[in-house]
Amino acid sequence: MSLDVTELRAFYASPLGEVAQRLVGRTVHRMLGSVSGLRVMGLGYAVPYLGPVRHAAERTLAFMPATQGVTNWPVAGRSASCLVDPTMMPLPDSAVDRMLLIHAVEAVESPAELMQEVWRVLTPGGRLIMAVPNRRGLWARRDATPFGHGQPYSRSQLGRLMRETLFSPEDWAETLYVPPVEGWLTLRTASAWERLGTGLSLPFAGLHVVEACKQLHRPVAVQARKTARLGARVLVPVPAPVPGGA
Repeated sequence: MSLDVTELRAFYASPLGEVAQRLVGRTVHRMLGSVSGLRVMGLGYAVPYLGPVRHAAERTLAFMPATQGVTNWPVAGRSASCLVDPTMMPLPDSAVDRMLLIHAVEAVESPAELMQEVWRVLTPGGRLIMAVPNRRGLWARRDATPFGHGQPYSRSQLGRLMRETLFSPEDWAETLYVPPVEGWLTLRTASAWERLGTGLSLPFAGLHVVEACKQLHRPVAVQARKTARLGARVLVPVPAPVPGGA
């Protein structure tokens, strides 16, 4: 089930949403790295995480699924947001250098078709960073937050989806160890929860954050060639020629 854009915007305006944006954004921007001169696109509801890269990138786009709705972004200046079918985006092949997927993979009916379309619009060597709810985490079990809607994933399921759609995972991280409860004590100790969960590699993080690279060629399984066994060699004596041809 996909949330409406007004609900997503309201969540990120709340104290719990601000904490989530800060913690998730820290991991996302570390993986994103420098985007100077690059074309960056957010798909889903990625606008809370696009602000810091908008002025450094050559171009920044915010594509939002039709089932979710669209909001104007940025608030000032020319709008860079667009309402799209995420499996048929109005872009040519190899149009984007970096792709950020948030509130996207878990919300579509066919994740494989979405990933195939992302592969199409990414440049050769382009990189994808996506944040997806962890099926073992607390955030996926509480529908009071956007991460409690849609289909959560385990790490192995997410890795399989990427491999089947020609992406090579290169960096993994987990974030949102803080419980999804909007209490003053929880919010004030969010950073401590994050340090504890990351340091001990606890299994109940709210999100998987993955950086993956676009593969250019489909891997082909190589079958082992059967080699025939050669029998043992036998030396056969050959008679020497008789002098005179007799």
